[in-house]
Amino acid sequence: MTHSAVTRRLFNGTLLAACLVRPAGAQPAPPSADGAWTHALTLMGTPKYGPDFTHFEYADPKAPKGGLVRLGAQGGFDNLNIVVSGLKGDLEGGVTQIYDTLATNASDEPSTSYGLLAEAVRVAPDLGSVVYRLREGPKWHDGTPITPDDVVWSFDILKANSPFYASYYHTVVKAEATGPREITFTFAEKGNRELPQVIGQFPILPKHWWTAKDAQGRPRNVTETTLEIPLGSGPYRLEKFEPGRTATYTRVADYWGKDLPVNAGRNNFGTLRYEYFRDGTVLVEALKGDLYDFRVENIARNWATAYDDFPAVKDGRLVKEAFPDRGNGIMQAFVFNTRKDKFKDQRVRRAFNLAMNYEEMNKALFFGLYKRIDSYYFGSELAASGLPEGREKEILEGLKDKVPPAVFTTPYKNPVNDTPEAVRANLREAVRLLKEAGYELKGGQMVDKAGTPLTVEFLEFQNTFERVILPFVAQLKLIGIGATLRVIDQAQYQNRMRNFDFEITTTGWPESLSPGNEQREYWGSVAADKPGSRNLIGVKDPAIDALIDKLVYASDREGVVAATRALDRVLLAHDFVVPQWAADRQRTLRWNRFSHPPVLPLYGGSGYPTTWWYDEALAAKTGAPR
Repeated sequence: MTHSAVTRRLFNGTLLAACLVRPAGAQPAPPSADGAWTHALTLMGTPKYGPDFTHFEYADPKAPKGGLVRLGAQGGFDNLNIVVSGLKGDLEGGVTQIYDTLATNASDEPSTSYGLLAEAVRVAPDLGSVVYRLREGPKWHDGTPITPDDVVWSFDILKANSPFYASYYHTVVKAEATGPREITFTFAEKGNRELPQVIGQFPILPKHWWTAKDAQGRPRNVTETTLEIPLGSGPYRLEKFEPGRTATYTRVADYWGKDLPVNAGRNNFGTLRYEYFRDGTVLVEALKGDLYDFRVENIARNWATAYDDFPAVKDGRLVKEAFPDRGNGIMQAFVFNTRKDKFKDQRVRRAFNLAMNYEEMNKALFFGLYKRIDSYYFGSELAASGLPEGREKEILEGLKDKVPPAVFTTPYKNPVNDTPEAVRANLREAVRLLKEAGYELKGGQMVDKAGTPLTVEFLEFQNTFERVILPFVAQLKLIGIGATLRVIDQAQYQNRMRNFDFEITTTGWPESLSPGNEQREYWGSVAADKPGSRNLIGVKDPAIDALIDKLVYASDREGVVAATRALDRVLLAHDFVVPQWAADRQRTLRWNRFSHPPVLPLYGGSGYPTTWWYDEALAAKTGAPR
């Protein structure tokens, strides 16, 4: 079961690749930082694909084009403007694909990007700037050429109006056109190995469209939500929509970049249609009713019980298949809002973990399909384990007076409630910690010195979480904590998350193999008071800020791993969250109308729908989508 309070609920939603932003200092430059033009940037060795490559190995350039695929989404939408996404309105999740970026990441190698709008990139030897050179020929869907002016304007607009981009690119001090097809980005510091690469990730917007008037003669405002179909440059254009219900995208026949090596064998569907449903239960039934085509099943109970007896699964029309999920880490958890006084004490937060009976949940609710998360980078080499050694220990020793002493003596472990005796022992320990924190158990209630009962509210937007939270509520009651669950609609939920108006909720922080600047947005002190940031916890800790700097300043891969593990260890020691559970497989169901290349992306799960295609022969047996 997964759930994210901040990212879109679309199954194929993506996050920007992680980046590192390092303070100035001497360190080895990446291979591409020699002042020469190059077709790709990488942080790990040499790019897999040379300048003359024809396609990614996980894409089939001979894949047929056309057909309809319907994608399921939960909730609704009232906004088509990505600039204010996360601040205003609920964005239609498919609209991001109408825009191209300067570069695009490969899904079969870590931390490597290749030119999309840009044909080449040149990194200054001191890593103090980067120049992207546009290809000849990129154009907007109205035929207008894409220019450096569009790139500069887009960067400035996004950085000025989006908290995410403002944080992500906060050390980029200037973007300017420095040639007919060249854009130079200047950094506030030198020695930043990854910033030149992640500059290629922001969407390029059409300045001439946004600064013009709409069909009614009204000036457009890029800082406001809109339901006017925006102009794009990517492989698909938004054709039509019904607000909050459905959005249809059609493949652009004369898309300027359709023959590029990075696009060969990708974007094969003729039509993409996003169908919105009000909650997770309806989504399951809608899939069974053949109202959309593909689902990532994150609810273990559904995977184990909801489909096997369904006739379409039995006869092969609805395919149930799990794909390896590699190269990522995850922390998914019940999150405390430490801005609230009741959660400022680490002992109180730990008591909640002691009370949660995960073992019974996994057995009764999850059919044993999950593993308990015990790291903020769970599932990757970056996860801390045992006691700190070597470079990790050196890093922590330098902050010895600022980090919890337990990081040197006690490996982090979640409580285990696998026997009745263990459950009782953990509940007793929870009561002991609460008493140490100033609470007392009176008349079955845990009260503070003023006699005020300790109560909490779990805030969610999915009723599917009731079956998880209500047993947790019952366990908390055993130690005198009064807990309630409140389920609200997604629009209300997002607004409350933006303003940190909650006590406990569920969220997740996906991690790449190269964590960096986004760590400031997750755990940095500055982000704690910034509305809309990913620092839902409200972490404000000088040691954690210092460890993030250590991570981003690391001069080699060994240093990145050591610093990340040190950061992981300190985050865990504070008990900011009650970790939940995760799986190492992407569990999927699809109506059997589609095929994929023999090689799937190493780090992209199923790769659906980007490299898949509509298979006429399969559709003839299964039936065409409606």
